[in-house]
Amino acid sequence: MSAHTTIIRYDGGVEIKIQKVQKSAQLPQYQTEGAAAVDLHACIDEPITIPPTKTAIVPTGVAIQLPDGYEAQVRARSGLAAKHAIGLANGIGTIDSDYRGEICAIRINWGDQDFVVESGMRIAQMVIAKYEHVIWREVDSVEGTSRRDKDKFGSTGV
Repeated sequence: MSAHTTIIRYDGGVEIKIQKVQKSAQLPQYQTEGAAAVDLHACIDEPITIPPTKTAIVPTGVAIQLPDGYEAQVRARSGLAAKHAIGLANGIGTIDSDYRGEICAIRINWGDQDFVVESGMRIAQMVIAKYEHVIWREVDSVEGTSRRDKDKFGSTGV
């Protein structure tokens, strides 16, 4: 890992330390002023081909240091899903505050043609979110609501 560390601050946001663990890595960027997520870029030495129904782990070349009480959520990009049937194999990837390794995206090809990931390609999005740890208190029953005894899925209708 590189000894060089950069700090990025977005207006009104929480400060997150980020490190390029690969020299050619691109720092995550918001694409618009109102964007909730930053785009993550592939940081690879050569293209990765993902055949139909297969997965590939795509490194981003960056590691982050999240403050306690925060997580990073790695999410799919809707354009890749809509145009190429490329998703995230794990739905949403969670980066915990105590993880300091390189961030990677587990891409899956749901389509019927090979998909090629090139270095620098925007391969995923990342949202920083605050969370709470809970204290579980076991009880004999929970309070009922109008939805308690309805069908478990789709209980509010279509």
